[in-house]
Amino acid sequence: MPDHVIAIDHGTTSSRAIIFDRSGRIVSSGQKEHKQIMPQAGWVEHDPMEVWRNVQEVIGLALSRAHLTRHDIASVGITNQRETTVVWDRTTGRPVYNAIVWQDTRTQDIVDRLAGTHGVDRFKPIVGLPLGTYFSGTKVTWILENVEGARARADAGDLLFGTTDTWILWNLTGGVHGGVHATDVTNASRTLFMDLETLEWRDDILAAFGVPRSMLPEIRSSSEVYGIAETHSLLRETPIAGILGDQQAATFGQAAFEKGESKNTYGTGCFVIFNTGEEIVHSSNGLLTTVGYKLGDAPAHYALEGSIAVAGSLIQWLRDQLGIIGSAAEVEKLAAEVEDNGGVHIVPAFSGLFAPYWRADARGAIVGLTRYSNRNHFARAALESVAFQTRDVLDAVNTDAGFALSELRVDGGMVANDTLMQFQADILGVPVVRPVIAETTALGAAYAAGLAVGFWSGLDDLTANWEEQHRWTPTMDEAERARRIRVWHKAVEKSMDWVDDDVR
Repeated sequence: MPDHVIAIDHGTTSSRAIIFDRSGRIVSSGQKEHKQIMPQAGWVEHDPMEVWRNVQEVIGLALSRAHLTRHDIASVGITNQRETTVVWDRTTGRPVYNAIVWQDTRTQDIVDRLAGTHGVDRFKPIVGLPLGTYFSGTKVTWILENVEGARARADAGDLLFGTTDTWILWNLTGGVHGGVHATDVTNASRTLFMDLETLEWRDDILAAFGVPRSMLPEIRSSSEVYGIAETHSLLRETPIAGILGDQQAATFGQAAFEKGESKNTYGTGCFVIFNTGEEIVHSSNGLLTTVGYKLGDAPAHYALEGSIAVAGSLIQWLRDQLGIIGSAAEVEKLAAEVEDNGGVHIVPAFSGLFAPYWRADARGAIVGLTRYSNRNHFARAALESVAFQTRDVLDAVNTDAGFALSELRVDGGMVANDTLMQFQADILGVPVVRPVIAETTALGAAYAAGLAVGFWSGLDDLTANWEEQHRWTPTMDEAERARRIRVWHKAVEKSMDWVDDDVR
């Protein structure tokens, strides 16, 4: 009997395949980065064909490193960077354009046009999201309006749309030879097209965006058998049985299944998810309402989300664009060599400000510079900006939820940074907790896939797997915490009102 589950984790910068055992422990993995394509300021793209090639390669790497074959794998889970949009030809399997990434801001004119006199909350009571460049809907519209021939091919029924989970699923199950064109409710809830109550596409909204319904995948639950891997795959005949958008997958991997439980993932961006159970809660404080998960025929669980565009990518920016550090790991060493940020604050509004501000007119700002400022202060300010942004989001969560969180569960690549995690606890005033298995995004997808085929019997099995590895407790006094937050908010204000008719 197969004793493992494999998760395909397609993120913003790389694709990974991770094999887990029944205890939720990592057995092996494979990883490969894909190219970041930036044709002009504000544009971010990926090559979908490169993504698919990399996915196939990392599956092979993970299997070979564990000395396993498809016969050892009970099921396959998929988790993905959400909102990133792929449009491809159903008969050739070729994308009509590069994938437009969630960070991309080129569609602001489309947002403004759709908002019109209604405002950006035009569809929010239905879909839980404001109109924004972040989500998939305006990206599809941009492709149809700007890629030669795309509109006619879409109207003829020749084009398919999907977020990257859909693209991977379609290819993994056969592509042009009968590939399954589907997505799960968590990814569908990030498009601006899905009704949160009915969990179905809204024809009136699709009409407003000018997107034919024939392009859209079928909406399915997060845990069920969608299809089996096609005959040429290393995983042939293995059921693909779980799909969760990356942040929902991380929440699931953290065993935050119940109302009131939450997590924060520190990756390319930073994402707080707060489980609201079977209740749809509409935020009054700049948060998004989204689907948390849906297991088979059971009711959907919903969530409030605070989305921060720039976290780990700020460290990459220090390395790649400014050359301040030689590697991501160097940032903690530099930050630890100074007592504080020296008055320097970095507001990384590279794509505007996301939650809880939602200011598309904002741009990145570095404030508080003096002759005293050095690269150590820049390193520390970069780390602190991640913690400050998280504090802003959690303040909004606390207000919407009506009570304060007692602790924050954390995961993602940046949680290995002790300096950041200690400052996060200090600026929140509550403990920050890291689990033994920090790869909770892939683990959540594996859990969803395993539940669907009976590999795990239920949520109690998954809860029993969760273990605490480390806990950071606050050491900063309340007066200093309040001062630091007040100065941070001054810095945030400096980043606003930058984009106007003279500045794009």
